[in-house]
Amino acid sequence: MYPLTSLEPVDYLVIGHLTCDLTANGPRLGGGAAYAALTARAMGLRVGVVTAWGNEIPLAELEDVPVVAGEADHSTTFENVYTAEGRVQTIRHVAPSIDFSLVPEAWQRAPILHLAPVAGEVDPIPPAAFRPVLLGLSAQGWLRGWDESGHVRAKHWSGAEAALQGAGAVFISVEDVRGDEQQIEEFMLATRLLVVTEGAEGARLYWNRDLRRFRAPQVPEVDATGGGDIFAASFLARLYATRDPWEAARFACRMSALSVTRPGLEGVPTHDEIQACLTEVVR
Repeated sequence: MYPLTSLEPVDYLVIGHLTCDLTANGPRLGGGAAYAALTARAMGLRVGVVTAWGNEIPLAELEDVPVVAGEADHSTTFENVYTAEGRVQTIRHVAPSIDFSLVPEAWQRAPILHLAPVAGEVDPIPPAAFRPVLLGLSAQGWLRGWDESGHVRAKHWSGAEAALQGAGAVFISVEDVRGDEQQIEEFMLATRLLVVTEGAEGARLYWNRDLRRFRAPQVPEVDATGGGDIFAASFLARLYATRDPWEAARFACRMSALSVTRPGLEGVPTHDEIQACLTEVVR
């Protein structure tokens, strides 16, 4: 964690729980905020993370990224099991909600603000003091509920329309809405730019209700965890740089596909991989 007095402005601010992910090889750092932060940093942006974290495991992977964390007895903790029918997810602990008052003043004017909750822990509408050029919403955390045993299930996102109308880009997966095309259409009608990721199939992008589909490169999948978060961060960074959603989607599909070939945070694209992809796109 960084002392608040030493913090400098950032280009990319991501807010959401860092998570403790339970795997067969032991606990590891996870959460959309972690994957997004490391991806944005690899793309050359100055990055800040605001979260709530219980210190169960070290944040070694984020050692070069400033992290401001609210207190938590336990980090949000997930257990993911992948089956032929898809991911079975159980939530073991939930950290406290993240209030925007935690955000240092130096970060409140970040040009890219990415809200990336995993358990509905942050309000989808930032205060007026925040004036990002680009507001990205990763909707999975507002679409996720769980029963008494912690089994994660889809839920209705109350107040979604107001949040969607204020966003510059919204990200959901077909898994988030359990393939409900009616819900996808409702989201599309409420926001200017909606990305629907479809795993190995790639993604579809609705921009002002115009639809285009983007195929993902076919790769051997090792671990799909974080692929959607890497897509979102890649998309936001590229959209900010080019103002071209179609180009941002092409680039993000490549970065997301690359990510699933390695486990966990090892899947975050490297600077060299990003530059190679950008060179390909230019050609």
